Amino acid sequence: MKTYSTKISDVKREWHVIDASGEILGKLATRVATLLMGKHKPIFSRNMDTGDYVVIINADKIVVTGNKMEQKLYYRHSGYPGGFRSISLDKMMETHPTRVIEHAVKGMLPHNRLGASMMKKLRIYVGDSHPHLAQVKVNS
Repeated sequence: MKTYSTKISDVKREWHVIDASGEILGKLATRVATLLMGKHKPIFSRNMDTGDYVVIINADKIVVTGNKMEQKLYYRHSGYPGGFRSISLDKMMETHPTRVIEHAVKGMLPHNRLGASMMKKLRIYVGDSHPHLAQVKVNS
């Protein structure tokens, strides 16, 4: 018996729409990362991008537990002396609520070129409308 190896032609990509209103950030990110990687498919392979497209709507209505809204911080550095910046989850939700979900999902994907190609299949929108109505076939 020969070992089955997944080919690019075997991958059938579907579109999933996920409503983030009332969802917990970490649990939502886990579900999205699983769909982007293709771990829910029997043809999953670690060395290939077998995942689906994911559209997230109502990104501004996610929920976090505990005191994370005030205590969780996002850090960045410009590379220059004194260029260290931090912003709380509360402020990030006011200014860029889509980046919160992007950051959480990106941390759950592989940290290489494969993970970058998986992130390109993620679309996040603040409202409940999105321009991908023609492609959407599966609702989650």
